[in-house]
Amino acid sequence: MLRCLVEGLRDGSVSVEDGVKRLESLAFEDMGFAHVDHHRRVRRGIPEVVFAQGKPIDQIVAIVKSLLEHPGDILVTRCNADAAGVLAKTFPGAVRNDIARTVHWKREDGKREGGARLGGKVLVLSAGTSDVPIAEEAAVTAGVFGNEVERVYDVGVAGLHRLLAHADEIRSASVIIVVAGMEGALPSVVGGLTRVPVIAVPTSTGYGASFGGLAALLAMLNSCASGVTVVNIDNGFGAGFAASLINGLLPRREA
Repeated sequence: MLRCLVEGLRDGSVSVEDGVKRLESLAFEDMGFAHVDHHRRVRRGIPEVVFAQGKPIDQIVAIVKSLLEHPGDILVTRCNADAAGVLAKTFPGAVRNDIARTVHWKREDGKREGGARLGGKVLVLSAGTSDVPIAEEAAVTAGVFGNEVERVYDVGVAGLHRLLAHADEIRSASVIIVVAGMEGALPSVVGGLTRVPVIAVPTSTGYGASFGGLAALLAMLNSCASGVTVVNIDNGFGAGFAASLINGLLPRREA
C-alpha cells in the first residue's frame, strides 16, 4: 500500500491532499496482542494513550517501548504501583503520579501538533479530597496534552464559601473540569457561575445510596445549569481529553 501511494504521488495520479489522508489511516504496529496506533497523533493531534488496567506488565512495557520509538508525548493511565515502578526503571524520563495512577513522558515541552501551545487554561475542581485521584487523572491528562492546568481541590457544596474564594480562578479559565462524588451537586453550582464549558466527572465516592457513583452521574445529567457536559463515572482521563479538544479550538499561543 505504501509503495502504491509513493508511486502515485510521483506520477501525479495521487494528489498530495489525498496522500496525506491515506497516511492518516495507514500506520499501526501489529504486536500480536495489540495494534499500536502510531498515526493517531496525525489524525487527532493527540497520540495514543495506554490504558494499563488489566494488562500484564510485560505488555505495557512493550507498548511503551514501541511508542517511545516515535515522536510525541506518551501517557499511561490506570497504572498500578508495580507497573509504574517497572516503567520508571526501564525507560528514562518517566514522570509518575501515584495519586492519578499515571506515568508519562513529556518530550515536546507542552507543544501540540503544529508546534504551538494551546490557548486557554483548564481549571480542575474537586468537591472533596476523596475525589482528588480522579481530579489528578484529569489534570495530568490535560497537562500532557499541552494545556496550562490549574488545580483547586476540596471546594464542595458542604462549604460554598471555599468555592467562592476562588472566583478569580473560575473567571480566568477557558474550560472547567468539576469532579464530585456523593450527590454530585458541584458542577451545577459551577455551571451557574461561568460562561465557559463545564465538564462534570462523577466519582464513585460516597455511601451506600450513592450506588458507586450512579447517584452523582444522574444528578449531573439532570443539572439545572445549562450546558454542563458529563463523562462516565471516575473518567478523569475522558474529561481531560475533552477539555483539551475544546481548548484546542481557541487561538494558540506561540511556544
